[in-house]
Amino acid sequence: MRLFGTNGIREVVGEKLTAEFVASVAAAIATVVPPPGPIAVGWDGRTSSPAFSRIVGATLALAGHRVIELGLLPTPAIQYNVPRVGAQLAVIVTASHNPPEFNGLKCIGADGLEVPREVEEAIEAGVERKTGRPAPYASVGEVIPEADGAERYLAGLLGQVDVPAIRARHFTIALDCGNGASAVTSPALLRRLGCRVVALNAQIDGTFPGRTSEPTEESIVDLRKLVPAVGADLGVAHDGDADRAVYVDATGAFVPGEALLAWHAAEAVGRAGGGVVVVPVSASQAVEDVVLARGGSVVYTRVGSPSITRAMRDGAAVLGGEDNGGLAFPRFQLARDGAMSLAATLDLLAQSPSTLRDLVGKIPRYALERRKVPCPVELRSPVAEQLVTSLPRAGEKVVTLDGLKLYRRGGWILLRPSGTEAIYRVVAEAKDRPTALALANEGVAAVEASVHELGAKRPATSGRTRRR
Repeated sequence: MRLFGTNGIREVVGEKLTAEFVASVAAAIATVVPPPGPIAVGWDGRTSSPAFSRIVGATLALAGHRVIELGLLPTPAIQYNVPRVGAQLAVIVTASHNPPEFNGLKCIGADGLEVPREVEEAIEAGVERKTGRPAPYASVGEVIPEADGAERYLAGLLGQVDVPAIRARHFTIALDCGNGASAVTSPALLRRLGCRVVALNAQIDGTFPGRTSEPTEESIVDLRKLVPAVGADLGVAHDGDADRAVYVDATGAFVPGEALLAWHAAEAVGRAGGGVVVVPVSASQAVEDVVLARGGSVVYTRVGSPSITRAMRDGAAVLGGEDNGGLAFPRFQLARDGAMSLAATLDLLAQSPSTLRDLVGKIPRYALERRKVPCPVELRSPVAEQLVTSLPRAGEKVVTLDGLKLYRRGGWILLRPSGTEAIYRVVAEAKDRPTALALANEGVAAVEASVHELGAKRPATSGRTRRR
């Protein structure tokens, strides 16, 4: 049984994600940590999150655990609080940037990091075997509300930056909370940094009426219009659980995520006089360009926050992140953190007379193309095996860390199966747009051909599921 994807369990509410299913997962979690724990529980602003969190908390308490209820907070705020409240494990009810019909469960270890795969496997085995058992009446745990999580997190953020320098700049910031959990913390953070805040979608609403939960160049069009209209120095948008932050410069132009990642990587290495930056295999060549130029080094991992943060810990990294706005600052915590990204960005701007547009504009630019190719889940592994043998050419660099990455003349192609959808993701990068387009087209054609060939060879099924 495989329940956990790249970053937690995410399913459609009312279909697979039911009260019974969530209770079964919580019961299995209760067996992973010996009672009385404690185990922390927190949630995001989705319509079903409070109800599911209460099922989780009650199930854990009835299994003998002391439950620390952190409440509605951004995911990184919950991660920050886990070691500080002495929790042995935390369960976050969230589906991050997924559409509103989704929700999910994410498990965090005592150190604030996502639990390793072996813990997820133990939970999955517990669900399959129904190993959870309620405690006798005298051993039932308690649910204890913890009201200081947001304040503790904000104080930690302010301790990471030069607050007087930021306040002296009197920044005007347009903030798009996307009706998500960042509404609990990011407006307060900006006010404490002396900023004038013009807010969009800053009320919690799990239907995400303002825009989609995932902040992209297309979805934050209102923010892009607002920034120049109010004379803001920059705009920032968070996803549903606020582990990401994407930016708009003072002109209303979207700041590409790969450029933002490379800029922060360059600054982190420069400040440290060297160091390791951890990025996924999908990261732009721009990161390596600027990090090596400043005496640092780059470590590549599989795509996904758990892989990145664990490699950061093991390699004593100075920064890690992805080009979707998810940056991790290890001096604060080993977690993608949208509010920390915002604070760090303002800290860098406060030290420079230049604008965000000027500073990010110094980063080498490459053309990126991203595509999705439908691929049945059961074909993802066979397609990967076939592509490794059919696509590479003699003398070319091949990386199989996560899917297949080929370095072609003038650029590269990455072909990797999604961990959450029945698709293959194709990413191509080159110095110019025509080359990037040609590489992306080559990758799409290769995946489509493999899916077609292997799909035709699949034995026909009766449509029935054989019970064991």
